[in-house]
Amino acid sequence: AQQCFEEAIKINPAYTEASLNLAVTYNDMGRYADAKELYLGALTSSTRPGGKLDSFVMGKVANMYADIASVFTAAGAFEEAIGEYRRALSLRPTFVDIRLKLAEALRDAGRPQDALRELKAILAQNPDYLPARIHHGLTLFSTGDSEAAMRELGQVVADHPDNSRAKLYLDMIRSHSAKAAGDKGQGA
Repeated sequence: AQQCFEEAIKINPAYTEASLNLAVTYNDMGRYADAKELYLGALTSSTRPGGKLDSFVMGKVANMYADIASVFTAAGAFEEAIGEYRRALSLRPTFVDIRLKLAEALRDAGRPQDALRELKAILAQNPDYLPARIHHGLTLFSTGDSEAAMRELGQVVADHPDNSRAKLYLDMIRSHSAKAAGDKGQGA
């Protein structure tokens, strides 16, 4: 691996991913000083004119912010998580998996309308992204719009009949709606 990474860097000294992987390899081999020097060099060379990082580094940093946000989410610190997800998306706005996590944090923070905006942005970018479609249905349900939620999840089940999560959520919402309708009928 060391030789392959070194050869890749000889061919293209600006190949950030190869430099970072070689730094990890050096670290694993106990060549800590070499690893540190290479890592710092990779970060320095990955900076483009105007102080912008290259695409690979920006993606790595975006995923690191998302990892931090996940820790905040697990601790129930939704506003902090939302801030970190937004930082990640400022670097990589097309990362739909991070935008989906932002939408989930917004919904869990009691901000379903903000969550719906994020989900609609995902679906505009990738209408077939199944996790976003499922969460769109759940978020619609959380706003009290059971009919729209059932339409969304019903379409997911029609498109993907083997998706057990979508079926489960659809059945749950149908059951809730039937119970709510029965409760209204008994109260009249």
